[in-house]
Amino acid sequence: MDWECCWGKENIRPDECQQISEGEEVLYTSRGRRILEKCVECPLFRNDLRKSGEIDSPLAAIVPFLVEGVLEQRGKLQSMVGFLDSKDREIKFLHEISLVLQTSVDLDEVLSVVMTAITAGKGFGMNRAFLLLTGKERKLLQGYLGVGPRSLDEAWQIWGEINRDDFTLKEMAKNFYQTKFNSEKVKFHDILERLTVPLAEQNHVLVRALRERKPILVENAFNNPDVDPSLARTLDVDSFLITPLISRNRRIGVIISDNCITRRPITPQDVQSLETFAFPVAFAIERASLYERLQEELLKVTAANVKLKEQQELIVKMERMALVGKITSNIAHSIRNPLMIIGGFARTLLKGAAENDPKRGYLESIVREARQLDGVLEEVLNYSDSLYPTLDSWDVNQLLSAVCRELDGKFAERRVGCRLRLGVDLPQAHIDYKQVAYCLRSILAGMVDSLADGGEIRVVSRHEAEWVVIAVEGAGKPTGVGGLESVTSPFASAREMGDGLGLAVCRTIMEKHGNILEIENPPEGGMRCILKLPIQKKEDVYGTVTGG
Repeated sequence: MDWECCWGKENIRPDECQQISEGEEVLYTSRGRRILEKCVECPLFRNDLRKSGEIDSPLAAIVPFLVEGVLEQRGKLQSMVGFLDSKDREIKFLHEISLVLQTSVDLDEVLSVVMTAITAGKGFGMNRAFLLLTGKERKLLQGYLGVGPRSLDEAWQIWGEINRDDFTLKEMAKNFYQTKFNSEKVKFHDILERLTVPLAEQNHVLVRALRERKPILVENAFNNPDVDPSLARTLDVDSFLITPLISRNRRIGVIISDNCITRRPITPQDVQSLETFAFPVAFAIERASLYERLQEELLKVTAANVKLKEQQELIVKMERMALVGKITSNIAHSIRNPLMIIGGFARTLLKGAAENDPKRGYLESIVREARQLDGVLEEVLNYSDSLYPTLDSWDVNQLLSAVCRELDGKFAERRVGCRLRLGVDLPQAHIDYKQVAYCLRSILAGMVDSLADGGEIRVVSRHEAEWVVIAVEGAGKPTGVGGLESVTSPFASAREMGDGLGLAVCRTIMEKHGNILEIENPPEGGMRCILKLPIQKKEDVYGTVTGG
């Protein structure tokens, strides 16, 4: 019988078998391999099998079963090879993504990698993805980021850019983080706002995925009784996958992914792959979130440390000032009594002295110097009193008006103008009225002494945040940095603000009361004193609530 196939020949020529392709030349001389690899699929071989049945060979009925068995096993083997190739690619992909996730602690960068991996064709190839995170209070599941096209035209544009740039997955994630992260959040802002679900709604499909710790593939969403209709309308897609993000026992959030453009069905392999991907993602997000919170706490601790250091320095300074005040108070009281006697005797002798008495000039000098020395002692005693304030709520504008009226005589004597500009609707300040009034009198009197006749002083009150601010500004010679320091140190003198305690007392009073006194040199000359008075009660540096 003439056989059509070459299966009976040990060796064949190239023109005797059309099934052998380039690179398979070894099959010309290998009969066994040629039969298994080529002949079983060759139509000529099947014709020969049919002919062998016609000659009534006992093997003719068996060989077709063998051939079908070989073909079936070959198909399974090819399917297995394809599955292994797919898993190999997935493992390499997950390894690449895991390297990026393990090395980054920036939450937005981590999320860029995650969302790019889900939506990129070189990743899981989903059309669109939404990330929902649980809030810090663990009460809400809130939409945080959406990625993907919103229309077919935009999808074609995105796919065209991907083909043109030909980035690796890592490069795509980096590009997304640098150029598209914020714009994608804005683009899906309306959807993300509606993707907010209280975690207390245990029957909501998103919360259920978190509770059951497994992905949920939602199909026929618009008619699915397990799906909230508002969720289906928000996503506007009939089929989507919900993948929970769980790190240890902490519920991080969920990822919703779909194929809203291509309408490609979400396969069980997609579900399994994204479930595997979710484990390192949840861990990376939790780590980045913890790092972010750690940075916030570090900033708070640093700020608290700075404040504590300032408070410690203030306590040391206040203790030093208190000691100085105690000493000076004792000295002042010791001097005051004999001074009053000297002044009293001098005034009595002066009243009895005739106008032409040559001793009258000496007596007038004694009276004048005694009065001046009594003023200095008054300042010293006020400095001591400033260490024990009595705080209450006061109208600052009323205080300013009263102080300026008291100094009208001094302004007129030196022909100095005082322009008062009071803020409207000022809240009341929590201050020691007597001591703050003393500070203002000292500052204004010092400025009057430093001005030439005919000068002007400007006083302004205003409301700034938690303070009522008083700015007192007068023209004159610049004081300079050293001068500013000297005029606020006890027992130092500066001619610009007069001799004596002056601003040192004012600064002590302000600091003791929890106020602020700032002294500046305006570029145009002179001096500007800014008093900041708190609106609310504050604990003093010794930890007790003052005033009230």
